[in-house]
Amino acid sequence: MGLAVGTTVLVSGAEAASSAVTLEVNIYGLRSSKGNVLVCVTANPRFFPDCSKDPKSLRANVPANKAAMVSFNGMSPGTYAVAIVHDENSNSKMDMAVFLPREGYGFSRNPAVMTGPPKFRSAAFAINAADVSQRVQMKYML
Repeated sequence: MGLAVGTTVLVSGAEAASSAVTLEVNIYGLRSSKGNVLVCVTANPRFFPDCSKDPKSLRANVPANKAAMVSFNGMSPGTYAVAIVHDENSNSKMDMAVFLPREGYGFSRNPAVMTGPPKFRSAAFAINAADVSQRVQMKYML
């Protein structure tokens, strides 16, 4: 996987050859253009919402001022969930204040967040033979 100019993530190798489906993640509600937006896509519920340890996850690190849409090409059919962090200080992680996130976050299907992050099934969506778009609203607690 490599990040192309702009906001398109390209998947290479066998994955790209097996499917031509594109996932578009439309991000709105960023409170600033500072830092980066970290986008993580996983099909494995065990690695949601922090899919950084999922070797099969797709990830993008995009400057916040260019993060309105991030596209992942060559997606295989399956059930996926997206987790997003607005990493305003560019340290590549979600900063916390006690138990509350200091930075913005968002999830596919925009599930309600009460105590802790949503479960995979609340954010999950299917990718079949057609391109898919997810519109994700960023949320901030502090």
